[in-house]
Order: sequence, then C-alpha cells, then structure tokens
Amino acid sequence: MLFSGHTHIRMARPSRDLAAAERFWAAGLGLTVLFRAEGSGEPGEHDLLMVGHPDASWHLELVHGGDQPVDPRPTDEDLLVLYMDGPVPQELVDRLEGHGGTRVDSPNPYWNEWGVTVEDPDGYRLVLCRRGWSNS
Repeated sequence: MLFSGHTHIRMARPSRDLAAAERFWAAGLGLTVLFRAEGSGEPGEHDLLMVGHPDASWHLELVHGGDQPVDPRPTDEDLLVLYMDGPVPQELVDRLEGHGGTRVDSPNPYWNEWGVTVEDPDGYRLVLCRRGWSNS
C-alpha cells in the first residue's frame, strides 16, 4: 500500500487574511503555528501559514496572495470536524467567536444535534462534535 493510517495529511486552502485566520485557528482554537512564510513575489510563491499540533498526523495550510491569488469559496458542507469525545466547552465557542468566528446552524441536522458549528473568518466551517470517533 502506498499510504497508511499514519500517513500525514495536509489540508490546504486559500485565505483572504492570514492574520485573521491565525487569530481564529491559533488564539481561538488553540492550534500551534507550525510554519509561516512570506512569498518573495516570484511566480508561484505566496504567503503561507500552517497550523496544527506538533505531534499530530495532520495540519491545516492557509495561503494568501501570490501571482495568481484565489479567493476562498467555501460552501456550507466544507467542514473540518473535531471529535471532542465529550461536551463542547462554551468558553471554547466564546473564544472562537472572540477571535473572528461566527457560530452558525448547519444545514445538516446531524451537526446541530451533535455539535457546534463555527465559521472561520474565510467562511469555512469548523464543527466541534461532542461525539468520539471510533473505527468499530
């Protein structure tokens, strides 16, 4: 097999404002800034912010600018779901809102029943699910 359950995953998407994104994902959610770079203005280069947990097998890459900038185009179904395996702390939701997030209802009633959905400053949705994840 070419990949396994331990293969590292990078989720990459554009951002309108990396400073606002950092406030939401790092200060709001508590992820660590793993890497950042400013583009030099050369073709194909852009500003970059990577957030996650240093020991996790995934991270979120946010890019801005460059010679061919792309505006974020999130839909209501572009979700990053974190399985909390317990109640979603109201203070976490409040902190996300205080750092640029907006609490929203999901068009999928499952997420409204089992979690809290917060849009990041670019309109992408983070679901904090009170259920746990199980492969069984």
